[in-house]
Amino acid sequence: MSSNVTQAANVTQAAKADARANASVNPAGAHTTGSTSTAQYGDYEPIIGIEIHAQLSTKSKMFCAASTEFGAGDNENICEVDTAMPGALPVVNKRAVEFSIKMGLALGCEIRKRSVFSRKQYFYPDLPKGYQISQFDLPLCEHGNVEFFLDGVKKNVSITRAHMEEDAGKSTHHGEYSLINLNRAGTPLLEIVSGPDIRGPAESAEYARTVHKILRYLDVCDGNLEEGSFRCDCNVSVRKKGETTLRTRVEIKNINSFRFVEKAVEYEILRQIDCYETGEKIVQETRLYDPDKNRTFAMRSKEEAHDYRYFPDPDLLPVELEDAYIDQIRATLPELPLKRAERFQAAYGIPEYDSLVLTQEKELADFYEYVVKAAGPGKDAAANAKAASNWVMTDLMRELNESKKTVVTSPISADKIGKMIALIDSGTISGKIAKQVFAEMWTSGKDPETVVKEKGLVQITDTSAIERAIDDVIAASPNETTAYRAGKEKLVGFFVGQVMKATKGQASPDLVNQLLKKKLAGN
Repeated sequence: MSSNVTQAANVTQAAKADARANASVNPAGAHTTGSTSTAQYGDYEPIIGIEIHAQLSTKSKMFCAASTEFGAGDNENICEVDTAMPGALPVVNKRAVEFSIKMGLALGCEIRKRSVFSRKQYFYPDLPKGYQISQFDLPLCEHGNVEFFLDGVKKNVSITRAHMEEDAGKSTHHGEYSLINLNRAGTPLLEIVSGPDIRGPAESAEYARTVHKILRYLDVCDGNLEEGSFRCDCNVSVRKKGETTLRTRVEIKNINSFRFVEKAVEYEILRQIDCYETGEKIVQETRLYDPDKNRTFAMRSKEEAHDYRYFPDPDLLPVELEDAYIDQIRATLPELPLKRAERFQAAYGIPEYDSLVLTQEKELADFYEYVVKAAGPGKDAAANAKAASNWVMTDLMRELNESKKTVVTSPISADKIGKMIALIDSGTISGKIAKQVFAEMWTSGKDPETVVKEKGLVQITDTSAIERAIDDVIAASPNETTAYRAGKEKLVGFFVGQVMKATKGQASPDLVNQLLKKKLAGN
């Protein structure tokens, strides 16, 4: 086949994959369901494994005392070890080991008592030593698993290994020349490698979100996607349904967005299916994802382990751990997201959906529990817990998102929202009045009791006062009254609205409905 014909065939194939990927992945980043994603692949089944590189939140680098501060001037946070000066020797960062063990335990991994650092040989201009210090045959953590829900179905993805390594520097290209910034060189990373257990784009994204969530809960990685603290390499292959052997895989490198994980994996699945359908050979290679064009493109051929010529780093002793040290770290593990969500359902009686949303971030889950505590059991503890869930998930999150704040910087404390819910529960204010109270608290930061008192927002529960308002509304609406009594009972909404308007929204809605029906019935 001539080069022009080959090029034309590749363009056609790419166009077909583009069209199918764009049709199946929501451009706004919404999850596609597992059933929809899988059904469109016909006789093929995707096999996906993900390697996550998490930057550990240590103050110094993996093998030296240079700072890991983000945003420093170019080549400001470097030392002799980063720049591979002759005679400079690495020293293992104890805190990085501690953080790695902590994450390994959270993933259910076995912690190896004796792990070894190796030299991974490859050349890049931003890797001054000509090798990366990583772990190969004796990694720190092995054989774990991650559980999460997708479309209401619990998924389980195995963790093959999680090992410590250092990051490389960064090259920026400017026409005919490139600049090297070594600030990131030597930053401690934990590489978390899943088994080939993932079966679709949405599942890939949700797995990555779950690992990200656990890292954040443990406070061992800030998870900042924009700053590169959390990056995903997705290994994708497809095979015919019923096959048990794995086919050639392709790695999509350095994806720093959950939405892009989903879209890149979807595109690559469809690209590979088109290759098999047209008789083109799948090459084991590393590809990059272009979010603007929503497609992957070849970067380089994929190296095998032997290409890196691993051998134990002679400058570093093995990391040897005692049971007591591992148990000491195990004792610091917090309640993890999925377990916390399950407890929320059992303890507070909230739906599964609410519990999963509220446990997305540790700070948000803490905030919710503080709200429930401040609201108290009241007349109905389950109703108050659900009310707390609704206020946090809707009103609070809406305001936080619009103002680009977090629950940590929220102008309204959990205590104030809880007290407001207690006022609703006691009948002091209605749910409708609470909307006004919430808005005022957001602006002024005042307590709900103060807002209610200053604004005169106490709910009217005096039946005689409500009856007078109802009598006035009925007297002013003879046509509607006649129509209601003739069988048009839907008009009750009209009367409720008029009474609430007459009482400036302060009448108890329950009492209004109860008394209205009696009055309209002629009682």
